[in-house]
Amino acid sequence: MDNLMEKLVSLCKQRGFIFPSSEIYGGIGGFWDFGPLGVRLTRNLKNLWWQEMVLKNDNIYPLDSTVIHNPKVWEASGHTVSFTDPLQECKSCHKRFRVDHLKGDKCPECQGKLTEVKQFNLMFKTFIGPTEETASKAYLRPETCQGIFTNFAGVVDSMRPKLPFGIAQIGKAFRNEITTGNFIFRDREMEQMEMEYFVDPKEDEKYFEDWKEKRMKWYLNVLKLNKNNLRFFDHPKESLAHYSKRTVDIEFKFPFGWGELEGVANRTDYDLKTHSKHSGKDLSLTNDKGEKVYPYVIEPSVGVERLTLAVLVDSYKKDKDREILAFDPKVAPFKAAVFPLLSNKQELVKKARSVYDDLRKDYEVNWDDRGNIGKRYYAQDQIGTPFCLTIDFDSLKKDDLTVRDRDTTKQERVSISNLKKYLKTKLEE
Repeated sequence: MDNLMEKLVSLCKQRGFIFPSSEIYGGIGGFWDFGPLGVRLTRNLKNLWWQEMVLKNDNIYPLDSTVIHNPKVWEASGHTVSFTDPLQECKSCHKRFRVDHLKGDKCPECQGKLTEVKQFNLMFKTFIGPTEETASKAYLRPETCQGIFTNFAGVVDSMRPKLPFGIAQIGKAFRNEITTGNFIFRDREMEQMEMEYFVDPKEDEKYFEDWKEKRMKWYLNVLKLNKNNLRFFDHPKESLAHYSKRTVDIEFKFPFGWGELEGVANRTDYDLKTHSKHSGKDLSLTNDKGEKVYPYVIEPSVGVERLTLAVLVDSYKKDKDREILAFDPKVAPFKAAVFPLLSNKQELVKKARSVYDDLRKDYEVNWDDRGNIGKRYYAQDQIGTPFCLTIDFDSLKKDDLTVRDRDTTKQERVSISNLKKYLKTKLEE
């Protein structure tokens, strides 16, 4: 499985999951487009996260903040000064490299000499208005959480929550990474799913442990990822971000090694205090004892692209001549595929179409009448469809069809009148 990543990149492009952005013009490094199957997969993952974080908790409130904030936000948060990576540039080919990715003092591309180490700010710059002047300079957000902190007062004033409570959002973030790679693991445009949970400062450690365990259980019990591919990594104090009291990553075993899938951080009261100081708006709250406090913040944060890659890696199976994405049905792009046994027999096509049209009212289902039945099964295995439903000549007489299970390849006859009940039971197992 050493070349698993190569297989996944090829499969994702071939079957419409993920394409290189602007590919007809040679692509653009660190940017990827999600195709028809990829959109369905990521939407299912985002919906499951939203159900877990927002719909199941009456004290977590949704938010959707803008991609561009007032530049003062980034000055207050420290991003304009400290959101940097050390880099060196090759004097010959002018390619840039992160210092921690270099193994010597020569360019890994052309063996040329490297410049002195420089600090490189990772935020993308843009301008507001018709002129590119310093006064109109702005940034694409490198993280979504600052929009939560700047809307903290608005949520408190409108919703009147009591500690503890959370604010959650899903949104795009942009980082001008010096080095990208490992497919969609490290991108320059990404989507984050973040929740900031505001707690009394005296209870921060309890809630930190609580959310750390909840998030791991979500991967195991809801997404049903292989437990051998997941682990906790507790960041040593010397590697913590300036705002963090403690950070634990949920790591996944990718083909290139263990890597961060989700971070759970205790951000203390740093964010609310610093925005209070810079904005002049008091962001403190009164706790249940009548004490004025700046809440501590527990932050579980996961990237959609990394989660998608983890699910793809975890689901990939090779069974003799079959290539399978053994998705849990909850995340599979299609829950079932409907076939007429022969595409040139109109009576079969008409019957299959009626089944397809009825099922799509309740499920995302795929229609496929191309090629022979074996090739259709193979294609559906590759995109992870749990069940294939085939209308054959017996279906015309008995009003039933054949259901083929993706993982076992076993087939059984199911009456069309009982099909939705059958699928509901199977998909919820």
